[in-house]
Amino acid sequence: MAYVVFLAGVVVVLAGLTWFASWAKRRGRGSGVAGAVAAYEEAYRTTAHQSHHELRQQSGRTSETGSPDDL
Repeated sequence: MAYVVFLAGVVVVLAGLTWFASWAKRRGRGSGVAGAVAAYEEAYRTTAHQSHHELRQQSGRTSETGSPDDL
């Protein structure tokens, strides 16, 4: 019986975390978590931190479109 109670507790916690993640994503409130993860990666995984900054820079770039006369 104790296993069933423990398993039910784990399911409830995971369901709550899943709901919170979807709520935060819809409301755009995930920036604090992203900042915490970026700080962790900066301290312990430097290559991942550098990749994170490169990806953020790439997402902000716009591609230049050429003139139709260039063809």
